Amino acid sequence: MRTASIQRTTNETCISLELNLDGTGKSEIHTGVGFLDHMLTLFARHGDFDLTVRCQGDTQVDDHHSVEDIGICLGQAFTQALGDKRGITRYGQFLLPMDETLVLCACDLSGRDYLGWAVDLPSPKVGTFDTELAKEFFLAFVRACPCSLHFRQLSGENTHHILEAVFKGAGRTLKMAVAPDCAHAGEIPSTKGML
Repeated sequence: MRTASIQRTTNETCISLELNLDGTGKSEIHTGVGFLDHMLTLFARHGDFDLTVRCQGDTQVDDHHSVEDIGICLGQAFTQALGDKRGITRYGQFLLPMDETLVLCACDLSGRDYLGWAVDLPSPKVGTFDTELAKEFFLAFVRACPCSLHFRQLSGENTHHILEAVFKGAGRTLKMAVAPDCAHAGEIPSTKGML
């Protein structure tokens, strides 16, 4: 089983996170940030990842620390669950429509961190959620699970729809990237011999 359990405690947040890459999309998400709960539930469902997240954060300040630190923990969980990445597909890509919105997501689990973020969010908030924090979440993720992760918004007017397409697309893309490559079982998917 490709699973991980992460605990992270700082002066700003206390987080526990459990991940099963070979799950069925079940999730139990309690981050203290309602919109992030919604997005991570979609991420887990569309990635077929079993995901449990609990966070107590200093949301009386704002949501930044909680969102960023959960991104770190999720990236650490992927790193832990993947191990040396032997036998995985490595690459994934998905073009996700969400009503008027169309977002392309692509990933290379390369061991090198890069976030390509070509996403134009019309509104600075969805409910009480600061929409700029979505980028911070994925920056934290790629730094903790070194990979090239690209988002390119091809169309979209509704900020909620755009971010929903981003998180669903990320789930679908990472599902493809972590999937076993049956033709190369047990092999590191790189001519370098490591990722």
